[in-house]
Amino acid sequence: MGIAILMGAIVISLGASAFAPHDPIKVSLQHRLKSPSPEFPLGTDWVGRCLLSRLIYGMRLTMFVGLVTVALGGGVGVALGLLAGFYGPRVEMVIMRATDLLLAFPYFLLTIVLVSVLGANLTNAVIAIAIWTTPHYIRLVRAVVLSVKSREFVEAARALGRADHGILVRHVFPNCVSPLLVQSSTFCAQNMLMLASLSFLGLGAQPPSPELGAMLGAARTYLRAAPQVVAVPAVGILVGVLGFNFLGDALRDLLDPRAGTRV
Repeated sequence: MGIAILMGAIVISLGASAFAPHDPIKVSLQHRLKSPSPEFPLGTDWVGRCLLSRLIYGMRLTMFVGLVTVALGGGVGVALGLLAGFYGPRVEMVIMRATDLLLAFPYFLLTIVLVSVLGANLTNAVIAIAIWTTPHYIRLVRAVVLSVKSREFVEAARALGRADHGILVRHVFPNCVSPLLVQSSTFCAQNMLMLASLSFLGLGAQPPSPELGAMLGAARTYLRAAPQVVAVPAVGILVGVLGFNFLGDALRDLLDPRAGTRV
């Protein structure tokens, strides 16, 4: 189910220019707060913009940010986690104390502080979310490396004279791939929610960008007059997050060798 939801959302997002019936930022005051109709299938917002078009472009932007933040934070986190787990206690101590420092802050408060310092825009929101994502990958990869580096195949590679970077790349890192796939799908969903939350507060994407959190924040004033302007971005966030969460559950069951033995 997760793959089906994500594939549908990805296909529609990639073909946004073909599927969107109108320009998502074009203002048309004569069509403001229109109910759903053949011309505007999901209605319009308070300045006459097509909600379906904004939903399609908003899904593309929100999912893109989720993937980019996981790629950035995960890339740095994997590299540091490999170093912390494989090399001596001095390297591990420096990396893990910095990781513990980041994890000591409540995650939402940390991102708000980072965006406030860097400036409220989409780029800085992506950087802040990626920074928050990094320590979780460090801890995950370090734990896997610690359980793998003393196993026989690693000792055999070291006895054959293979360099440390070769052992990390060819023998240690492949054992991290399965948990990383599950973790990444989960963090894509969490980072989408984080971006939507920041944009809702005015710290992420700025108007007139069709970002789902920003749409939701601006639309709350019109909840009674036109509920669709709130429902549309809320459903978009729900579908994207559920898709990644379902995908993570499916990957966990598929990649867990003990899944078939559970009672």
